[in-house]
Amino acid sequence: MWDFNKGIIMKKFLITAFIILFSGSAYAGSCPMMAKNIDAKIAEAQELRDAGMNAHKNGDHAKSEELLNKALDLFKG
Repeated sequence: MWDFNKGIIMKKFLITAFIILFSGSAYAGSCPMMAKNIDAKIAEAQELRDAGMNAHKNGDHAKSEELLNKALDLFKG
């Protein structure tokens, strides 16, 4: 004989199992986008660092500090 409560329990179990199994794959596509954003920040920080060090070598320490602080600010936000 069919027990109605067992059917509800099984249905809840199957729904929960599907949610657990397939919810992780929904966010898997964001990893490459996040890595691309990081690479862009690293490249921009490297450019600012290089410009800051060039300003330092040329004796423009105020400009050097400004550029290097901009590079650091990229990693704070």
